[in-house]
Formats: sequence, C-alpha cells, structure tokens
Amino acid sequence: MDVTELLESASLLIPEETATENDVTVRDVWDYLAHDEWETALGLLEELGDEHLLPLTFWEQLAEAAEQLRLERSAAWFHWRCSEIRNGVIRADLTLRPAMEARRKTSISGHGVLRPMWGIGNLSPAGGSPVSIARFWVEGMPVLEPGGRATVRLVPLTPSHWTHVATGQRISMHEDRTVAGTAVVLEVHLPATVTPTN
Repeated sequence: MDVTELLESASLLIPEETATENDVTVRDVWDYLAHDEWETALGLLEELGDEHLLPLTFWEQLAEAAEQLRLERSAAWFHWRCSEIRNGVIRADLTLRPAMEARRKTSISGHGVLRPMWGIGNLSPAGGSPVSIARFWVEGMPVLEPGGRATVRLVPLTPSHWTHVATGQRISMHEDRTVAGTAVVLEVHLPATVTPTN
C-alpha cells in the first residue's frame, strides 16, 4: 500500500466519535489526506491513537507510512507502540544516579535503544534477587543524562515476569551489578494473555 492507502486504512480503525482535546477527529484526517498533506494526517492519527485503545494494525500502518515518508523518528515511535501492544508497557518516573556515583558517565538514548536489567522484586529459587530485562523510551526527551529524571515507558522482554509490578512500586535499573537508577511505577498495562511465572 502507498502512504495514502495506509493512512486511510488506519483512520478506518478509529471510532468515528473519537476526538482529541483539541477536537481533532477522523474527518480532519480525511481533509488533510484529500490535499496530500500526509505528514499532518500522520500526526493527527497519532494524536487520535493516543485517545483510544487501538489494534496493533493501526500502529503498524502508521509505522509503514512513516517509513515511506522517511520520518525515521516517527517510524521508530510507531514501532515502539507496536511493541507496547505485544508485550505491555510500564510507565515509571526514573532518576539516574549522577555520573560521579555510577558506572555510566554518558547520556542514554531516549528512543528505545538500551535494554537494561530491572530489579522488580522477583526472587530466584535460591532466594536471590534476579533481574528482568525491559527496553525503555524516555517521554519527551531525546536523551537522559546521568543524574537526570524523566518519565519512561518500559517494554518487558518477558511480560510474565512483570505481572506482580504495581503502581507506586519502586524498581531499580541496572547496567551491571550496581544500581544505575531508581524508578517509581506510574502505570502498568500488560497484555491480557500474560500469565505469571512461578
């Protein structure tokens, strides 16, 4: 499908009554598509997608359209949203340790590149504290500096490890055995099909 077809198809997945805080609706998307203003239509579809729980297909179509438009940052974000639907998402308020106190001395990319380990309160059969892996995306910032603080979106590698994680829980980020940062969980949305591991 070409860009117009992808965006038209994605718009059909949004309930007609859906509107953003700024009263943007699917009709607005169609107006921009009629004038081949694809980037604007893509941005409006993203806004509408944030207002309503939409299927994986919606975000896949936006990702493909962004790739065709060579909007690398947008494509990466839409692929990220696909991974959130598949594996779930945990939003958290993360604070990194300062460079003088931690192993990391450089900033971290905010766009889902790093896959750190997280201490989330699981216990191993031997009684130790194992860690679980989750990629993270920093909301509203391209990088997070040592000592910095931001809201992050975590996508677990193994969602079943995260079923006990709850809002308000403190978790720790690790790049090695030491704690690289601490976070307070703000929201937990795991796929309905996930079952806890023992």
